[in-house]
Amino acid sequence: MGEVTVRRASADEVPLAGELTYQAYLDGGFTTADDPYAAHLADAAPRFGGAELLVAVDADGTVLGTVTVAPPGSSMINLAGPDELEFRMLAVSPAARGRGVGEALVRAVLDRAGELGLPAVVLSSQPDMAAAHRLYRRFGFRRTPDRDWSPVPGETLVTFRLER
Repeated sequence: MGEVTVRRASADEVPLAGELTYQAYLDGGFTTADDPYAAHLADAAPRFGGAELLVAVDADGTVLGTVTVAPPGSSMINLAGPDELEFRMLAVSPAARGRGVGEALVRAVLDRAGELGLPAVVLSSQPDMAAAHRLYRRFGFRRTPDRDWSPVPGETLVTFRLER
């Protein structure tokens, strides 16, 4: 396993981050090509402009994963209150799974919360994203069923929160 570095995406990496997110969700069975959400996943430009788009890269600069960090005031917030950092659309390239990329991305999110002095981090997730849920629990995230919500009729997202 090579070293993974997490940093802000550059403007030229935005399309790649979008495609990686789309492919990771498609490969994992969390979206389909005809799902309206798939286009949202593939278009990382709003995340780059309205939040902090992070990428995980290897020593060669290959993008292995991405996550969107929505600090207070971000247009990408769905769940977070004023004292919480929210992260969204964590995705690891199918070819890079098992290399610690997801863990590095979550650690970078938690570091960013610390830099901003925010006491909590929140996220929404599809109920069937079991591997992601295991990762979040390893970091100490707890389910917050009272905050579960539905972005569209018939789909409920489960929520997690970590007090730092």
